[in-house]
Amino acid sequence: METSDTKKIEAGKKIPKSGALVDTQNQKDERCIPIDKVGVRGLRFPIQVRDRARHHQDTIASVGMYVDLPHEFKGTHMSRFVEVLSSHGNLVHVEIIPQILQEMQSKLHAKNAHLEMEFPYFLEKTAPVTRKKSLMDYTVSFDASADGDDLDFVLKVVVPVTTLCPCSKAISRYGAHNQRGEVTVAVRFNDIVWIEDLIEQVESSASSELYALLKRPDEKAVTEAAYENPVFVEDLVRNVVMRLKAMPQVTWYRVEAENFESIHNHNAYASIEAHSDSMDFV
Repeated sequence: METSDTKKIEAGKKIPKSGALVDTQNQKDERCIPIDKVGVRGLRFPIQVRDRARHHQDTIASVGMYVDLPHEFKGTHMSRFVEVLSSHGNLVHVEIIPQILQEMQSKLHAKNAHLEMEFPYFLEKTAPVTRKKSLMDYTVSFDASADGDDLDFVLKVVVPVTTLCPCSKAISRYGAHNQRGEVTVAVRFNDIVWIEDLIEQVESSASSELYALLKRPDEKAVTEAAYENPVFVEDLVRNVVMRLKAMPQVTWYRVEAENFESIHNHNAYASIEAHSDSMDFV
């Protein structure tokens, strides 16, 4: 039953007028400060990437999408980023990244657009002695941007490896300390570079590569191989760079290595960045 109090509440309600909703984002901002990158981050979406052995590989990416925002606008339209990505269906092919960037520029009225994708990438690896097969995962990311009509694309791969300390081997009567390391390689290129190519260059530069599955004969082989091939973190980045310099399609690279030290309470780190066409270090 409706009471007098209910009638008062109902009477006090404001009924929205029909017509366009207020577009707050397009309102003028008086602070006059432009924003370099604004958008969405941590969006998970299925993608398809090229696989050297199987033509393609389906995976799940964590996606970041950004545009620049002129100083006069209060905000950007966040929903439009997801609209652009979703407009290509339930699976995004990496080959259409330039198209996605152009659509972001158009739909959000921006000069600059940025797209980041980070995803796990799997390779089948064979143990060195028993030949047991297993899947090894690596972290791969794409960092693409459009500045007007100019496009830029950086491929980055994070590869875990084993490193054995040359100094420890030289001074110790028994064995030498070793540890897991991590090498991050980022490249620009003017012709196709397979993700597998970069992984192989890194693994060949370390004391030993890693495997998801090793039986005892394999463990013995891997341990002894690492002992016979000691590398400092400095050796590791230099070894990778020497191999990248032999890839004519690579025009720029940044190589970072970090050893998670097993006998120190700190990590060892080294980095090299260069344009491979001129080899001028930056």
